[in-house]
Amino acid sequence: MSEASARRPTLVQWLEYAALRTIATLLRPFGWRSASAVGALVGGLGWRPFRLRADRVERTIQACFPEFSPERVRAVARESYRGLGRVAIESIVLSRSTKEEVLRAFVEPDGYDVLERAFAQGRGVILVSGHLGNWELSAAYMTARGLPVDAIAMHMVNPLSDAFFRRTRERFGMRVIFDDQAVRAIPRALKEGRAVGFLSDQSAKGLASTFIPFFGRPARTPRGAAVFALRSDLPMVFVVALRQPDGRYRAHFEAVPLVRTGDKEHDIDATVLRYTQVLERLVREHPEQYFWQHRRWKGQPKDTPPHLRMP
Repeated sequence: MSEASARRPTLVQWLEYAALRTIATLLRPFGWRSASAVGALVGGLGWRPFRLRADRVERTIQACFPEFSPERVRAVARESYRGLGRVAIESIVLSRSTKEEVLRAFVEPDGYDVLERAFAQGRGVILVSGHLGNWELSAAYMTARGLPVDAIAMHMVNPLSDAFFRRTRERFGMRVIFDDQAVRAIPRALKEGRAVGFLSDQSAKGLASTFIPFFGRPARTPRGAAVFALRSDLPMVFVVALRQPDGRYRAHFEAVPLVRTGDKEHDIDATVLRYTQVLERLVREHPEQYFWQHRRWKGQPKDTPPHLRMP
């Protein structure tokens, strides 16, 4: 029995789940873009008037982009909250969407040939992403195109919502590997020639990590993607779904070369640095689409200089 199924839902969790299903049902007739617009509206309320973590978000953006004016910082923060609302609502609507609707939510991809060449090797593919654009939708796009993709996920607190989003992900052929199953499940998936997706910018307790500079500050960064790629010499591809001006997304695929010097620990850290640098570059290009609300620099080394600590 999985961790999620072993937990008995509370009354509050049943109410949360009921609200989740209601939102999915009510928004379904209005189409993808209308639902996304609702998400942007709701997410924007977190910035104003409610100011949920807004001061910290603005402080973080200013620290990462010292050249930004206060007006630009506020604009990026506002759009980040609106984007988070979009991701939330789009992820819920995804539970009732068809493959065709998912594909229509995208313009022509960038670098899809990189992904095709990686799969053509037939040895499994390591996918790396971050909390940029719509990270849930990027996986749905690949599976809607018929690619075999597994995604690493952590259990949600609410077991009903946990099961809801798992079913949503699996509707298009994606398989979900929860972190407590990863050690056994990931090697099996790779042997089957599947791709396994890792989010590279949020470290959890007990997850093997290393400190890598992100916007110049040491950030605890998961090593799993690099470990599995180097262990079996697998192709690594960075993937992200970036929102376009017309409301659709563009899937971006970029090869991440592995570092191989013969020094295992050095090579893992150097490869982690490479995919972190890809993420940072893309965040610099699209700062308003990053998830600035999460505490990226939490748990830094004790000897971190004051000016490099978490903003």
